[in-house]
Amino acid sequence: MPLGYLVATPRGKCIMADWSPSIYLKFEDERTRPARDLLAQVPLTAPGRIVDMGCGPGNSTELLVERFPSAEVIGLDSSPNMLAEARQRVPLARFAEADANSWVPEPDTDLVFANAIYQWVPKHLVALTRIAAALLEGGVLAVQMPDNVGEPSHQLMRQVAADGPWAERLKHAARSALLPVRIYYDALRPTARRLDIWHTDYNHVLDGPEAIVEWVKATGLRPFIDPLEPEEREDFLARYLELIAGAYPRTIDGKVLLRFPRLFIVAVR
Repeated sequence: MPLGYLVATPRGKCIMADWSPSIYLKFEDERTRPARDLLAQVPLTAPGRIVDMGCGPGNSTELLVERFPSAEVIGLDSSPNMLAEARQRVPLARFAEADANSWVPEPDTDLVFANAIYQWVPKHLVALTRIAAALLEGGVLAVQMPDNVGEPSHQLMRQVAADGPWAERLKHAARSALLPVRIYYDALRPTARRLDIWHTDYNHVLDGPEAIVEWVKATGLRPFIDPLEPEEREDFLARYLELIAGAYPRTIDGKVLLRFPRLFIVAVR
């Protein structure tokens, strides 16, 4: 779950935008599947302390509590809205605000679980290396990050941003691409006795182009549309939907397939 980000105002100042649990959870099953897949590769049987960094509305935290019912599970996020939702959803876990840019786990943490959070951290390689080094022997860092900025869904965001009257305001809105896999391996290998890195390409079956727009409105599209005025936002979304409809043709049953590559990392200290 992504952390809050900075939105530039006309005077150059920045405000922190919060996230909407209800919009994010419209596609809860699809968003939770990568967390399940990541958790399935965590080689722990009875961890004592688990941190779910970027816990969002608690869907990933819920998985951790179900698998490790005896563990102390702590959900961290920078979004007050997401934390409020998570506290209601997972009363057996503890939740607190934290900044993924600088956070470091306590030495007795057995598992740091980070599902779809660190792609939003500009220097996430530094952060991940710092976290891995802070764990004690046997501790696990489990990370999943969307690797989809090269997909039409994100290419077309950048195209609409560059071609419209908002181009100057949105010139830095795009999220950076992930690094080559070897870079992550070389950075984490010195502190990991076991390191597993892989990609999974999901093909999410959605109702139509409008569903793709709804999907990205909760995450990747937000840095593009949040700085806009309401009328501009409507115009941006209309242009974007038209391009998405052309890039994602309907299948035989009227659905569309949203291809979604994700990078997974499991490092054992």
